[in-house]
Amino acid sequence: MKILTIILAVIALGLIAFNTTQIDFNDPFGNDSIVALITIMALLCAVVLLLILNTSKRIEERYKNKK
Repeated sequence: MKILTIILAVIALGLIAFNTTQIDFNDPFGNDSIVALITIMALLCAVVLLLILNTSKRIEERYKNKK
């Protein structure tokens, strides 16, 4: 599970980097740029959720080891 979350986070970061190149910084809220901005925000949410999942699994592992 840990390896899967790391792989998904790396893929999300790669897609964020790709979508950053798609933004027209002269018109960031234009037709093509808004799609890239929305995608970047969604991918950032996905990365945060993966980090929360990773932290949750780590806490669960420590709790099971104490019993």
